[in-house]
Amino acid sequence: MRIPILLTGKNGQVGRALQPLLANLGVVTACDRHALNLAAPDAIRKVIRAAQPRIIVNAAAYTAVDRAESDEAAATAINADAPGVMAEEAKKLGALLVHYSTDYVFDGAKQAPYVEDDPPNPQNVYGRTKLAGERAVRQSGAAHLIFRTQWVYAREGRNFLLTILRLAAQREELRIVSDQIGSPTSSAEIAAGTVAILSRLLARQGEWSSQPDDSGIYHLTAGGQTSWCDFARAILDEAAHGGAPSWILAATGGSPLITKRVVPISTAEYPTPARRPAYSVLSNARVQRQFGVQLPDWRVQLKATFRSESTQTV
Repeated sequence: MRIPILLTGKNGQVGRALQPLLANLGVVTACDRHALNLAAPDAIRKVIRAAQPRIIVNAAAYTAVDRAESDEAAATAINADAPGVMAEEAKKLGALLVHYSTDYVFDGAKQAPYVEDDPPNPQNVYGRTKLAGERAVRQSGAAHLIFRTQWVYAREGRNFLLTILRLAAQREELRIVSDQIGSPTSSAEIAAGTVAILSRLLARQGEWSSQPDDSGIYHLTAGGQTSWCDFARAILDEAAHGGAPSWILAATGGSPLITKRVVPISTAEYPTPARRPAYSVLSNARVQRQFGVQLPDWRVQLKATFRSESTQTV
């Protein structure tokens, strides 16, 4: 019998990539914001109790980092309170909860990749609400996998990749922050890594509740590191050799790319409502050690995004 799986955020970057892959593991009930109001705890409980899932994958989040500074109540409801309700229901069902978090739980002061046990110290509302969600899940007693990721992009949605392509069709010069360092991560690879881990757990033929050693926080990001400025340059390099598929035409409005220069600037020269960590690279050693999963280098992921190739997670 194929197991029932509940997916939230089906139209988000990660959720869209997850849905077809999760279908290989079980029967998926996928919800968008209209089918499941994450700001309404009773609605969350109703949907979960109706679906009776063995796995809940929460790919929904309030991700508007700057807007969260003035909309803390909504960010808290979706990023902190909702995961706690899901975890409570998962505990009652004996289900596994998969939840996604962020590098923004850290302050960026470290100069080496963050490990899961490093003390969090978020510098903005988004990071604080995501950290609160992590803690609610962990304190619930439910079997859980919390995957921290970062700098997520895809061919759809709102993300840095598509923003750069749009701007490159409008401006000859782009001024991009060069003193924030991270690991750009494709939503497709996050989804592939998640499903690879779930496949390994399912292969054990055990109950989730009987595997407490697997529960916990794991970093799940691309290998390597770069700045926003160098990521922008890499995007334009790939675009120059990638032809004009429909998703690029949609990003540029059908216009050609005209950018000639990408100029590095400091964070101070590009002030934003939310403070960003200067260095937020995450170590993926734990997820590799525990599950044998390692996502490709960020450059490999970016090339695959442009060339319609499927990288393999091993």
